[in-house]
Amino acid sequence: MKGLSATSVIGLADALIHWQIFFVLCNAVGLDQAAGNFAAFCVAAAFSFYLNVLYLFERETSVFFYLMFIGLMGSVSFGVGAIADVWRLPGLVTVASFSLLNIGSGYCFFRFVLFRGRWT
Repeated sequence: MKGLSATSVIGLADALIHWQIFFVLCNAVGLDQAAGNFAAFCVAAAFSFYLNVLYLFERETSVFFYLMFIGLMGSVSFGVGAIADVWRLPGLVTVASFSLLNIGSGYCFFRFVLFRGRWT
């Protein structure tokens, strides 16, 4: 249960960082939702990865699998933003829908792929 609760807290912090960066990039800087969502994801994912390694997992991790995850979820973040741009959806819909996808798939990826057998 320790791993699930800690991962949940890190996931929520990741989502808050993502949302803040997304809204700054889209509203203040003027990026479209696809680029803003991708950039916000990259920053939040780096934060999340660092905290997971620092607090939850003891051994070294596979950079290859981490980069695969970043590539896959980065593509998903860009795709969700691109769909929102085409359909002219509000930014809140973009970040909320992507956050749900990211938290669920991120937990599964970190737990069962990247850090399998290393859960403390």
